[in-house]
Amino acid sequence: MMDILELLTFIRVAETQSFSDAADALFITQPAVSKRIAALESHLNVKLFDRVGRKVHLTEAGQRLLPKAKRLSEDLNDIKRSMSLQMEDVSGELLIATSHHIGLHRLPKTLKAFQLEYPQAEIKIDFTQSEDAHRQVLKGEAEIGIITLSAQSENMLHAIPIWSDPLQCVVSLDHPLAQMKEVDVVELSKYPCVLPHENTFTRQIAEKVFAVNGVRPQVKMNTNNLDTLAMLVSIGWGWSLIPSTVVNDQLAVVNLPALNVERKLGVIHHKQRTLSRAATAFIELLQEMV
Repeated sequence: MMDILELLTFIRVAETQSFSDAADALFITQPAVSKRIAALESHLNVKLFDRVGRKVHLTEAGQRLLPKAKRLSEDLNDIKRSMSLQMEDVSGELLIATSHHIGLHRLPKTLKAFQLEYPQAEIKIDFTQSEDAHRQVLKGEAEIGIITLSAQSENMLHAIPIWSDPLQCVVSLDHPLAQMKEVDVVELSKYPCVLPHENTFTRQIAEKVFAVNGVRPQVKMNTNNLDTLAMLVSIGWGWSLIPSTVVNDQLAVVNLPALNVERKLGVIHHKQRTLSRAATAFIELLQEMV
């Protein structure tokens, strides 16, 4: 009968493309890895890997098996998480994906408080973009994401708003718009700007406001790093739309009522995934410390 350890070993070999690396990751010997893969191939009566040089590559049968094996692995992890809910202690590993901006400006106090209160829990954080964190939660790679929330509800995700994040239109101190008491979107569209990429929630907010007014922004450069946007604005590359937490004394805030918008920042998690006690405790702590 096929052994679950054989499937888990198969997944690790497929991910590392190496029997020796898989052995290191699983804390077993390379012969033990080879034995498990041979047993799995025998049970299934198919060849799962081709060995080319120092790397191993999935055969067609291996490629078909991999997503099924990963789903089974995720189901087993879900069983473990469900069982852990019966325990009183908050422990184990918590995988969080979040944006650089949120990690820098919103999470430090909560992270410190969590580690002090729950020393048996181990947090691992992937600092990335909100859009990538969103993808990781959908794919089950991260247990929770702390991101800029989409304005649209999603069938597969729970979204929990935590913070309001007002956005401000800013220019350099010597920009022509810096001295104007009020600016409209049409006037703003005459000047170049630096904005996040089109796939970001912030960019979509800006594009929507411009579209309502029948104009488009003159985008000179795209970057998702908000501190870089602030720097580019300060040296006169154009206007931008950034969170108020990033605005500094090198920037002038433009009074533009149409762009007086705010993002919602918060937590997402998959509806079909049982949250660990560590994840539940972290979310509760976030809500308490707002």
